[in-house]
Amino acid sequence: MDTIAIFFINEERSADNLSQSRKNIRNRSNFLNICDKEFVQHFRLTKDAFKYVLTEIKDKLKKRSRTSAVSAELKFAATLRFLAEGSYQLGAGNDLNIGIAQSTMSGVLKEVLDCLEEQICPKWITMEMTNEEKMEAKQHFYENTHFPGVIGCVDGTHIRIITPCKDQQHMYFNRKGFSSLNAMIVCDHKMRIRYIDARYPGASHDALVWNTSELRRMMQQNYENGERNSWILGDAGYPLEPFLMTPYRAAELNSLESKYNIAHAKARNIVERTIGVLKNRFRCLLSARQLHYSPTKATKIVNVCAALHNICLFYNAPCIGQLENQESHGTHLSLDMPTSSDNNNVAIRIRDGIRNSMFIEH
Repeated sequence: MDTIAIFFINEERSADNLSQSRKNIRNRSNFLNICDKEFVQHFRLTKDAFKYVLTEIKDKLKKRSRTSAVSAELKFAATLRFLAEGSYQLGAGNDLNIGIAQSTMSGVLKEVLDCLEEQICPKWITMEMTNEEKMEAKQHFYENTHFPGVIGCVDGTHIRIITPCKDQQHMYFNRKGFSSLNAMIVCDHKMRIRYIDARYPGASHDALVWNTSELRRMMQQNYENGERNSWILGDAGYPLEPFLMTPYRAAELNSLESKYNIAHAKARNIVERTIGVLKNRFRCLLSARQLHYSPTKATKIVNVCAALHNICLFYNAPCIGQLENQESHGTHLSLDMPTSSDNNNVAIRIRDGIRNSMFIEH
């Protein structure tokens, strides 16, 4: 037998051994038996949260047609490993608790992401708030920052992706020098993500994402229907509107406007912390990792991570490690700021009224 034939026989045996090893790992795997701390380190969710989500999606995943097929539990676990570590599919699949080949992992990831976005995201990401929830948010922000009427805070963050095809590169190349999605995130006082829109290319300005969002239309409708005492806080990259309060520009030191800006920044800081926790919890979103997928699939990953983040909060899952995401999230340049909304006399009067109530009337 010649050397080439021996090489291919050995390669075939090696592949068979690897496949059998993965099968053995899957058969022996019982990751729910590991300790709670290690479980959260691996999958980010608590065991109760894992069981809840699995129950919600299990019937929607493909049924096992043979004993060697990947179970729903392993599919979900493998997806969580990928989201948690931001590693390549091969690394997530070869986890000692998973045991899935890269080709299989690719199909599993697509299947589970589709199911999570359809079944979990609508239930766990919603800007619809009851009157009680709004009052609770307003009370929290007022007691901690003296800023009245706040029900949420908005910011944009860049999600790094692999450079798209040549005819789309210019749209995704952001001001920081890499290709990304510009994801708009709104959180409440408990760091729950109430709204997310990650469809837009990285070159898009925060104001564009806001102006074309369903959230803006909803806030506008609520305002026109008589809700005049609820606001979202945004930084200078967003337009001033009757329902979106932004800082004063070029405020003089120690002026009422400057004091307003300080209180505004203190209140709005929670959305920056929320983005940091989200990216640290699901590290596939960190700029150091980069999502090697099309913009459409990357958007789906961002949406799913946001919903799982909210589930982690609900089940009191600790965030592993220190916050690594110290990047500047939004588009804070002043050269290309939208100015048309600043001419909105109603919004200006509302902001001035808030300023006066905070620093004159008291």
